[in-house]
Amino acid sequence: MKLVIDTFEFCNQHVPRYNPVSVSGYHIREAGATAVQELAFTLRDGLEYVEWGVRAGLDPDRFVPRISFFFNAHNDFFEEVAKYRAARRIWAREMRDRFGSTNERTLKLRFHTQTAGVSLTVQQPLNNIVRVAIQALAGVLGGTQSLHTDAYDEALALPTDRAALIALRTQQIIAEETGVANTVDPLGGSYFLEALTKKMEDGALDYFRKIDSMGGMVAAIEKGFPQREIQDSAYQYQKAVERGEQVIVGVNKYEMEEESQISTMVIDESVRYHQVERLAQTRARRDAGSVENALENLKKAAQNDENTMPATIEAVRAYATLGEVCSALRDVYGVYEEPAF
Repeated sequence: MKLVIDTFEFCNQHVPRYNPVSVSGYHIREAGATAVQELAFTLRDGLEYVEWGVRAGLDPDRFVPRISFFFNAHNDFFEEVAKYRAARRIWAREMRDRFGSTNERTLKLRFHTQTAGVSLTVQQPLNNIVRVAIQALAGVLGGTQSLHTDAYDEALALPTDRAALIALRTQQIIAEETGVANTVDPLGGSYFLEALTKKMEDGALDYFRKIDSMGGMVAAIEKGFPQREIQDSAYQYQKAVERGEQVIVGVNKYEMEEESQISTMVIDESVRYHQVERLAQTRARRDAGSVENALENLKKAAQNDENTMPATIEAVRAYATLGEVCSALRDVYGVYEEPAF
């Protein structure tokens, strides 16, 4: 959380048009969260960032428009559309009611969507092309501002060029041939979708009330609340798959005894050797004294509870590696270990 606030402070002082923070719910969903949990925990994370920024003396109308969100797109088509619609409504209302903002840019929720990697299957991998297309369409109909479509072979390996091209063409066909981007909120007004949006919203706000009663998202995480909720959802989902109640085509229904093999990406060891060589060359060329001083300054900033962002940038400009920067901070903060709940 401190690093987020440091980023806000640095960007407010030095790069006023830079968008510094993306609040990710993608990996919450990949860990097994439901759509409601993804919605609730992601937005409540965002609200926590705003609260900490305001406590640090920042004007929400100055930094909140630079926050963006990162959502997952899963298989339940209408549920996903409703999730994105509910997210925008909740964010606008929370910015107004919690923080008193009437600035239009502050009330807007900007978000990126990536299709669900966890939904991709090793069995009958070409089925993943259909899954990705449906998930991507849900993201577009829900109002996403940017989109990532997974490749069909990503459950097996890094995507081949062919698989990556199909993923790209999926986006292009949605954008250029379907007409779904020609109007805002094209599914708005549907009785079913409006009711589902309200249900998603109510579920997320119920989580908000629980988290607020614990003292906020940081306190809730320290108590293990969202972790337990996600673990339980993941467990229940897996049990439903194993019982056949949750159908996954090609996995627990419509299986095939013999499946055609597809070619996958293979990366040989030469890539690693090349990177090691580049790293050695960089370390040989850089000023070792400047690197040592910059890392020491970073440690001091962390020890003194100062804004670490300028010191981090100083270290990077001296060609300190990512590992060295992390090691310097690790010496001060230690290594986080998830507590057992």
